[in-house]
Amino acid sequence: MQADKCRTSSRSVKKELVIESPLQRKDAVQGEVEAESPVPVLAKPKLIEPLDYENVIVQKKTQILNDCLREMLLFPYDDFQTAILRRQGRYKCSTVPENAQEEAQSLFVTECIKTYNSDWHLVNYKYEDYSGEFRQLPNKVAKLDKLPVHVYEVDEEVDKDEDAASLGSQKGGITKHGWLYKGNMNSAISVTMRSFKRRFFHLIQLGDGSYNLNFYKDEKISKEPKGSIFLDSCMGVVQNNKVRRFAFELKMQDKSSYLLAADSEVEMEEWITTLNKILQLNFEAAMQEKRNGDAHEDDEQSKLEGSGSGLDSYLPELVKSTREAEIKLKSESRVKLFYLDPDAQKLDFSSAEPEVKPFEEKFGKRILVKCNDLSFNLQCCVAENEEGPTTNVEPFFVTLSLFDIKYNRKISADFHVDLNHFSVRQMLGTTSPALMNGGSRQSSPALQDILHEASMQYPKQGIFSVTCPHPDIFLVARIEKVLQGSITHGAEPYMKSSDSSKVAQKVLKNAKQACQRLGQYRMPFAWAARTLFKDTSGSLDKNARFSALYKQDSNKLSNDDMLKFLADFRKPEKMAKLPVILGNLDITIDNVSSDFPNYVNSSYIPMKQFETCAKTPVTFEVEEFVPCIPKHTQPYTIYNNHLYVYPKYLKYDSQKTFAKARNIAVCIEFKDSDEEDSQPLKCIYGRPGGPVFTRSAFAAVLHHHQNPEFYDEIKIELPTQLHEKHHLLFTFFHVSCDNSSKGSTKKKDVVETQVGYSWLPLLKDGRVVINEQHIPVSANLPSGYLGYQELGMGRHCGPEIKWVDGSKPLLKVSTHLVSTVYTQDQHLHNFFQYCQKTESGAQALGNELVKYLKSLHAMEGHVMIAFLPTILNQLFRVLPRATHEEVAVNVTRVIIHVVAQCHEEGLESHLRSYVKYAYKAEPYMASEYKTVHEELTKSMTTILKPSADFLTSNKLLKYSWFFFDVLIKSMAQHLIENSKVKLLRNQRFPASYHHAVETVVNMLMPHITQKFRDNPEASKNANHSLAVFIKRCFTFMDRGFVFKQINNYISCFAPGDPKTLFEYKFEFLRVVCNHEHYIPLNLPMPFGKGRIQRYQAFLSPAVESNETPVDLQLDYSLTDEFCRNHFLVGLLLREVGTALQEFREVRLIAISVLKNLLIKHSFDDRYASRSHQARIATLYLPLFGLLIENVQRINVRDVSPFPVNPGSTVKEESLTLPAVNPLVTPQKSGNTLDHNLHKDLFGAISGIASPYTTSTPNINSVKNADSRGSLISTDSGNSLPERNSEKSNSLDKHQQSGTLGNSVVRCDKLDQSEIKSLLMCFLYILKSMSDDALFTYWNKASTTELMDFFTISEVCLHQFQYMGKRYIARTGMMHARLQQLGSLDNSLTFNHSYGHSDADVLHQSLLEANIATEVCLTALDTLSLFTLAFKNQLLADHGHNPLMKKVFDVYLCFLQKHQSETALKNVFTALRSLIYKFPSTFYEGRADMCAALCYEILKCCNSKLSSIRTEASQLLYFLMRNNFDYTGKKSFVRTHLQVIISVSQLIADVVGIGGTRFQQSLSIINNCANSDRLIKHTTFSSDVKDLTKRIRTVLMATAQMKEHENDPEMLVDLQYSLAKSYASTPELRKTWLDSMARIHVKNGDLSEAAMCYVHVTALVAEYLTRKGMFRQGCTAFRVVTPNIDEEASMMEDVGMQDVHFNEDVLMELLEQCADGLWKAERYELIADIYKLIIPIYEKRRDFERLAHLYDTLHRAYSKVTEVMHSGRRLLGTYFRVAFFGQGFFEDEDGKEYIYKEPKLTPLSEISQRLLKLYSDKFGSENVKMIQDSGKVNPKDLDSKYAYIQVTHVIPFFDEKELQERKTEFERSHNIRRFMFEMPFTQAGKRQGGVEEQCKRRTVLTAIHCFPYVKKRIPVMYQHHTDLNPIEVAIDEMSKKVAELRQLCSSAEVDMIKLQLKLQGSVSVQVNAGPLAYARAFLDDTNTKRYPDNKVKLLKEVFRQFVEACGQALAVNERLIKEDQLEYQEEMKANYREMAKELSEIMHEQMGW
Repeated sequence: MQADKCRTSSRSVKKELVIESPLQRKDAVQGEVEAESPVPVLAKPKLIEPLDYENVIVQKKTQILNDCLREMLLFPYDDFQTAILRRQGRYKCSTVPENAQEEAQSLFVTECIKTYNSDWHLVNYKYEDYSGEFRQLPNKVAKLDKLPVHVYEVDEEVDKDEDAASLGSQKGGITKHGWLYKGNMNSAISVTMRSFKRRFFHLIQLGDGSYNLNFYKDEKISKEPKGSIFLDSCMGVVQNNKVRRFAFELKMQDKSSYLLAADSEVEMEEWITTLNKILQLNFEAAMQEKRNGDAHEDDEQSKLEGSGSGLDSYLPELVKSTREAEIKLKSESRVKLFYLDPDAQKLDFSSAEPEVKPFEEKFGKRILVKCNDLSFNLQCCVAENEEGPTTNVEPFFVTLSLFDIKYNRKISADFHVDLNHFSVRQMLGTTSPALMNGGSRQSSPALQDILHEASMQYPKQGIFSVTCPHPDIFLVARIEKVLQGSITHGAEPYMKSSDSSKVAQKVLKNAKQACQRLGQYRMPFAWAARTLFKDTSGSLDKNARFSALYKQDSNKLSNDDMLKFLADFRKPEKMAKLPVILGNLDITIDNVSSDFPNYVNSSYIPMKQFETCAKTPVTFEVEEFVPCIPKHTQPYTIYNNHLYVYPKYLKYDSQKTFAKARNIAVCIEFKDSDEEDSQPLKCIYGRPGGPVFTRSAFAAVLHHHQNPEFYDEIKIELPTQLHEKHHLLFTFFHVSCDNSSKGSTKKKDVVETQVGYSWLPLLKDGRVVINEQHIPVSANLPSGYLGYQELGMGRHCGPEIKWVDGSKPLLKVSTHLVSTVYTQDQHLHNFFQYCQKTESGAQALGNELVKYLKSLHAMEGHVMIAFLPTILNQLFRVLPRATHEEVAVNVTRVIIHVVAQCHEEGLESHLRSYVKYAYKAEPYMASEYKTVHEELTKSMTTILKPSADFLTSNKLLKYSWFFFDVLIKSMAQHLIENSKVKLLRNQRFPASYHHAVETVVNMLMPHITQKFRDNPEASKNANHSLAVFIKRCFTFMDRGFVFKQINNYISCFAPGDPKTLFEYKFEFLRVVCNHEHYIPLNLPMPFGKGRIQRYQAFLSPAVESNETPVDLQLDYSLTDEFCRNHFLVGLLLREVGTALQEFREVRLIAISVLKNLLIKHSFDDRYASRSHQARIATLYLPLFGLLIENVQRINVRDVSPFPVNPGSTVKEESLTLPAVNPLVTPQKSGNTLDHNLHKDLFGAISGIASPYTTSTPNINSVKNADSRGSLISTDSGNSLPERNSEKSNSLDKHQQSGTLGNSVVRCDKLDQSEIKSLLMCFLYILKSMSDDALFTYWNKASTTELMDFFTISEVCLHQFQYMGKRYIARTGMMHARLQQLGSLDNSLTFNHSYGHSDADVLHQSLLEANIATEVCLTALDTLSLFTLAFKNQLLADHGHNPLMKKVFDVYLCFLQKHQSETALKNVFTALRSLIYKFPSTFYEGRADMCAALCYEILKCCNSKLSSIRTEASQLLYFLMRNNFDYTGKKSFVRTHLQVIISVSQLIADVVGIGGTRFQQSLSIINNCANSDRLIKHTTFSSDVKDLTKRIRTVLMATAQMKEHENDPEMLVDLQYSLAKSYASTPELRKTWLDSMARIHVKNGDLSEAAMCYVHVTALVAEYLTRKGMFRQGCTAFRVVTPNIDEEASMMEDVGMQDVHFNEDVLMELLEQCADGLWKAERYELIADIYKLIIPIYEKRRDFERLAHLYDTLHRAYSKVTEVMHSGRRLLGTYFRVAFFGQGFFEDEDGKEYIYKEPKLTPLSEISQRLLKLYSDKFGSENVKMIQDSGKVNPKDLDSKYAYIQVTHVIPFFDEKELQERKTEFERSHNIRRFMFEMPFTQAGKRQGGVEEQCKRRTVLTAIHCFPYVKKRIPVMYQHHTDLNPIEVAIDEMSKKVAELRQLCSSAEVDMIKLQLKLQGSVSVQVNAGPLAYARAFLDDTNTKRYPDNKVKLLKEVFRQFVEACGQALAVNERLIKEDQLEYQEEMKANYREMAKELSEIMHEQMGW
């Protein structure tokens, strides 16, 4: 419920985001109605019923079978099967004893044995490898190291340049070089000696035969020259010695000249001669050309030759080769785009399912312990004849085990080792028969063959295992020897280091006797220990050695005592106290390799790698006692059944039964009967030297101890089935150690005497007895002793038993069971026992069984894990047999409990192993019981009911994967075992099961959608497992039914859900869509009637003809029909579409699901062929519609390495951007200007509108004069998007609101990473689909959709452009740095996984280079196909239609972005083809496309890559040549002019054009013209030559521009002078004005930019007026700026012949002006501009535009009132700047300018800027600032420095002007006069007293008004006025009065300013302020000195002053708060005082 509530609230929030735009009142009203009704605004998209899959494939069987790609439509037959996998163990044979199964009687033991013996049962899915993410596909990635390496210009070295001298120069020809002095070129003032600079000149001939005179700073001529003089433009060379000796002048065609001077006369002569020689050659060549042209003008032959089919005769191969190139381009093996995708590159295994292995024995850290030697200091030869080695004197026995002092326990069994020398072993003599009662256990004969008892007798190597290693684990060795007496007595000889040979002999003698007599008894002797591990990770401490051998203490022998010793082991002071035995124990430890051979496990079962050879030493595994905690428990996989027995202690000090009971030995036996003659079982593991198994074992004996402690461990192999008679029997002996000779005379020496018996039955309540037991001891052992039972009251039953010490429990014994067939757990035991009784519950009483089931919840964790498969098997056996629902539910609850426990202990891998390998459904017997999947589904439903226990249901949700996996496996096994696979899908399962599945899905959903907040993990897991289950159901069940379940699932979600729910939904879709047969599920085939044949046309080659291709019955939008027939893909695309309307995180999830799925299709080797991929593409065609719907959100052109928050870029408001919310409800209508206004809104979010934006949406008149947006670029990322009108009038077609079922479309921009992913998908489909499918799409699409389609193509080029290695490296560094700073928000997904090592950068750049190239080629393919098929549409209006414009923009984009050499070659080919197909586009009508193309080609002509230069030059030549042919071989004026304009623009953009590379390209063009034989006899080649000549001239004139590229003022001045020089060529003048506007915008001078636009517009208006096409010329703009008259000076000239200005161009320019003025905040002028536009739109009846214009006017006037009210608008600050220093400033020397700086620029800022600018130019040591504002006398200045004087000036108006200019704006606009004042005194000082202080007012008049097209204007003249002291006083006081009045009268009084002014006026200070003036000039004594009229005037001013102060005080009083009352009173008092004093001075009453 809560979730629902939250969902509605989130929707109500959404509703607020829906806005109404003026166009959509109707919709909004409707929305209101909706809002009132309960329907939420974002309605759920309606669900589409899926098709009945099973029926459809039957009905369409013929169609499917006839399809050549039928494998994409059908599931394979062998999709899945069950299999049995042999159980693999480590052992040679089964670990289960041979007869165990027969012996076993209890159900539990039987089931355990079955578990360890059974094989694995699997369900194999043949195509499972294809059912994951694309990363899990088999043989996925083609090797990326095979990627081609692409060459990009952007990667070329920045300063790398070919040798300029050699580049483009021609071998032969005249050359000369040497030093000359160069005078200042084109200088306005006369050249002086100072202005000559020494330069190195080099004369070279270019490739086309013309000459250049290059000059350099030094002799390194391999660099780019500083400049060039192009000799083709030179008229003559003459001597000129006026300024300097040895000088000569080069006179140029444009009347300018160059002055050069040599060092000597000889040199001068040489230069003049050489240059004149060249000029003569040039002249002759020109004359020859002219003669050629004249002679053949009327030649018929030439006409015939030229009348071939235009260009075909010139390049007959062109068309063919272009087409071939296109076909080749498409068919060449190209890189798959998705291989390069950064996501596909990332190694991400998050979605990979964990690998599931079968259960296997697992060990902790395994350690190999090798026992090498034990030697004591006491040694001699033991042989009788004293021959043989020196050895220990007696036998010793070592026992090794592990102790853990951290947990205080012994953690391993004992490992017994006999290291005695053979000769020493012989001392024991033959072993007594009692010991040799052994032989092997009842093991199979096969085993006896493998294991030779001999090889197992003396083990030396053991393998210990430690589950939890840590440094506090010790390996302890206990050493025993043959019983001889007390430990102290026995150890004494070993502790002395004195002469030992005698001692040794003595000891040897005693030892021999002891061995003979007591050989089978041991006594404790010594112990030692060592650490094992260095750390907790289990690294072995191999350097540790065993400690010293410490003597055993007979009172501290137990394991507990040992643990205490070890606790002090690292405390030397404690250990030093222990007595040491001198000797050395050599035992090494090592790691165990995985293939370690020849070892047996703790049950002596050999490994697979076991050699059957008696000589090979056998290694023994030693049992680990793993702690009983679930975390360390593993499910048992082998049979193991050991009991360890520990006799601990016998308390015999108070017994009276036996006379002698001191040296007590205990003998342990295991018996299965208490009959008198029953034999003990041979199942006790023997010690070294003895048999493998024995019937009895002895503990070590303590000499003279009546209460002995024992530490021995006896290991017993238990029988498989235990019964009540099995028991342990302990027999006690007194061993006589006394070996004195006295006794020999007496009767036979008795070694042992029995002193008691004790027994311990093994089973109690059916379970093995473990832990510590205290049992009594009896003196006799009658038959049937187990039957003895105390009945109390002194009575008993059973035999008569004689108890020792009154049957007190004298013996303490403990046992430890290590068994995999017996459990200690009571609950588990009881459950199995009950099941055994009732045949697994089939005959159980319901409530009885429920009781046992419930008690299983109390089962111990470690037991549950250990017996996991056995327990689960039993539960799944009980489940289908359950007769009551309660039983089934309780079984399921127990399973849930078990599963939850496993997960909580982190052991879920065991569960996965169980389901995959161990789970096996019982054979199905319909009559008796049901299937697991049916029962489990039912009980899951019950548990998920809202009324059920929520803890259990939460666990079920959280771990639901297990249950669904069991369902799946059960279904699979059921189908195969009962042969139901062959049935039709809808007959495989009963309806009841279908119903049950549906119910589970429906029960799960509310849990998923409502618990995601409180229990996120549970709902997330449930969602994922449900997806996996449903995906797998496709394999088994009716697929239409499964589709319905998916619909049930989806119906639970709604738009506006919380983000988590979106994550769930898309996770679900991701999983389901990853089904291995996803493609057949979507049926990629046509659903029309009888269209199969047409569909086959898919595989046909591209259509050559222009006919409309066949209708392929394809859907390009998400119609209901499409979604029904192609259910999954339809659903996914709909959901992605809906998600795109959500917020960023949701969008990212959705897009990544879609993209990863497409990547998967792309990599899937089953669908590798083109036809397969084309067929897949048909499923995704509606994505086109989806993208086009969101085109404005994708249309982002700027690429940043960091994702930007889409809203954050809007920094300034633009006129054309009304404020918009991110949600707009679009409405499509059929009228001609259908959606212009709301398209404006659409684009409004796109960021800063560019200054070149037009807001004219009438697409028919869009002009894109050049691609960089120098004009009105409609394609710049920030401009307003424009849509072409719908041609058709079919309203119904567009009434459906989008494909999403709801009409709300967001229009905030998408993130860069989202855009890139969507575009990747777009490109994949575009590249995969067949040509026919593409034609069909284009034919169906409206013009608007086609435009959007190409917009998306173009965005691809922007988004995937290659930025270069340097950029990538830089970005990598930035990422690294941000990550270090931690400022990278992890939620941001970067579009690159940038590393920043060199290798990373290289790899990244290789990828990006390949992506960019591939994207470029894909887009080219598409375009060439389109221009081929839609030639007629593109040729409409002579190729000037919006569609052509759009297509051309994409072509242009190829050249604007960095492209690889490979890509560019293809681009040039394509452009050639384009020019050839559509000549009218370029050579008729408006020139904008031609202009843009020229600009870009010329840029390529300056490329650093020579191949590109060559291609570009040839293309440019082709453009000219084609133009020439197009005009009937008359001229190519269009291209000629556009090339010149483009060159100018390139210079203006300071592209660095004009170097030798560009010169080389010009030479190539010339050479093409010279060698083109078909135009030999026309003027063409000379025209080309003329063009290159003109280009070179333009380049020379602009050499200075490069010099000033960092000086914006100089740059603009230069460009302005160029603009002036092109008065006769309006296009070129416009070019330079546009360029100036760009510089202004870049520098933030928006008013100047606006003025440039105004001048451009006036220029066009003037042109149109003269042509009679417009009623007003530039005079119309005088209201905006009087400077406009410049534009009237236009001259009519030949240059006018190709000008294509028209009314539309003018409209766009006027809109641009308005936009510029808005940005410049000069809102008042917008009306004047609109007055020119409005009549035109009125005439055109364009009411929509008029509405927009008036709306903008309304906003403009609102802005005016707003800024007038706030006073916040600052339109500029002005400064006078003067330059001095002829040597530096040259012709700028002595000039004064007025500089206009933006907003409120302080004096310090502009001073700093100019100082830096000129310091950079001249060197900081040479530049000085003049601080004074006074007049500067240049003679006083040092000529070594450059001086700059900066003074702040303010606009100056006389009285009359002030009357006229009423508003603040009028006083800031069109201002020419400025003023500054300087104080002085007659005495010559700056400052003086009031009565002597004068000031000089300087008024400067500028040549033009501000604002102007430049931000600095020269001063025309200046005028000074001096004010005497009284005039200064009048001036100052008038200012004060004016300020106070203004402050009081303003609408919102600025209190702070008012108080400051008041304080400065009324606070009396004797010498300052107003009173000082009054005293100085109005005091009676002084008035006589000054003219009366001035005194009167001053008095009047003072009267006004007092009045103004009074008024100000009153205003202040009205406004202040209480806390300022005191301050007010104080000011009042000051005021009265001032008034009083003034009254006295002026003799009249003042103030109030």
